[in-house]
Amino acid sequence: MSSPMIVEDVRPLIALITPWFGLLGIILAGEKRANLREIITFVAASIQAAVVLSMLPLVLGGNIIEFQIWQIFTHVPMLLRVDGPGLLFALVASILWIATTLYSIGYMRGLHEHAQTRFYSFFALSLSATMGVAFSANMLTIYFFYEMLSLSTFPLVTHMQDKEARTGGRTYLGYLLFTSLCLLLPALSWCYIWLDGGQMAMDFLADTGKIGEFNQTTQIVLLFLFTCGFAKAGLMPFHSWLPGAMVAPTPVSALLHAVAVVKVGVFCVYRVYADIFGTDVLTEISGEEWAMILASATILISSLIALSQDNLKRRLAFSTIGQLGYIILGAAIATDRGQGGAVLHIAMHACGKITLFFCAGAIFVATGKKYVSQLRGLGRQMPVTMGAFMIGSLSVIGLPPLGGFVSKWYLALGALDRDAIWVVAVLLVSSLLNVFYLLPVAVTAFFRSENSGEDHEEIKEAPWPCVVPLAFTALGCFALFFWSDALLNLSGVTP
Repeated sequence: MSSPMIVEDVRPLIALITPWFGLLGIILAGEKRANLREIITFVAASIQAAVVLSMLPLVLGGNIIEFQIWQIFTHVPMLLRVDGPGLLFALVASILWIATTLYSIGYMRGLHEHAQTRFYSFFALSLSATMGVAFSANMLTIYFFYEMLSLSTFPLVTHMQDKEARTGGRTYLGYLLFTSLCLLLPALSWCYIWLDGGQMAMDFLADTGKIGEFNQTTQIVLLFLFTCGFAKAGLMPFHSWLPGAMVAPTPVSALLHAVAVVKVGVFCVYRVYADIFGTDVLTEISGEEWAMILASATILISSLIALSQDNLKRRLAFSTIGQLGYIILGAAIATDRGQGGAVLHIAMHACGKITLFFCAGAIFVATGKKYVSQLRGLGRQMPVTMGAFMIGSLSVIGLPPLGGFVSKWYLALGALDRDAIWVVAVLLVSSLLNVFYLLPVAVTAFFRSENSGEDHEEIKEAPWPCVVPLAFTALGCFALFFWSDALLNLSGVTP
């Protein structure tokens, strides 16, 4: 198989810095010119998505796009590289940023939230960091943007500025910084010092499988440090920050759980498994199965916890932890179709889960309700919102013709390629648990009568900037199913 052609192009940098220009415009517009501030946010998101989309033909043609920002250390530049998986992740993040921007306008204005300029400013920074991770060519570049994302999302998590928000913010930053500094950074330093006499760039193309030069014990230790060091992936027991971050406004929850933070975590784990270790090295490590077992345990335990949550956002938070486990499990399976399914699930879950969070926020804006038990009869007053919730739920469960089916199908095929029948059983059981904790929400809304004494006559759909994005992402769940061939091509799987 011929090596891909490297094309030098500035577009990865443009996609990375576009949110910074948006940030400048947002700050200059300020609170007094709210309309201009939100137009600037929307324009910046649209430009970024257009730039990312413009790279699609080159990458689908088998090329890889590069741009060097800065030579940091010897043989280790801060280098941007756009390949198939990175572009797929960037497409998901940039397109959903547009939807989230429109949604944020309806949500923040609908609830008359304070400090909206600060909110949009750090939102833009977060998307810049996400692009940096998606387009990183080596582990040092990933580490820089990974930490940038942690710091830029902290003010979003603590946006409400009350005691609960401060507690959630401390937990959020504490988990992410502790794991990255105490686990991830030592792993990077170890590789840099000992491989190639200090010339190890941890490049995703040049160094694939090179970590096999270590003995097996060292490989297992490094695999553990990398896996747990990326705590944004939500793998148990490093998951507690995620439900605690639900104190943030719903657009932030959508950013955390669907677009940026958790997807950055699992994407980094995927890069380590697929492009640093490589499938050959992974399958030769005798202790590699622990990662599959830990991911499977995370999937099942989080799904069981979700069953008991009456708070809708917390139920979705534990659902997210389980869905992230699918991606790590696919990467750990160490087969082409398994890892391809993992990359696909980043996109499929993002579209389905952001729909669910959008719906939860729209319900809160329109009714002030945030518990599943309060949603009786709401489907008749908010049919678009609850219909979209049903579609998002079915996609996350993995039923055709919705995107979640395709990614789960390839995860199962990848497990069978490795003769890991028990992994298929985990996928089936967890999908059944998905049914038990997601479908009752829509069933309660559509098929159960209102609680006695409650007046639902005045309830109507949330403002249109909230409803349009959730309808768009719900339709996107269908589109991802029918356009899955192009996504499979990007993820490196032959349809």
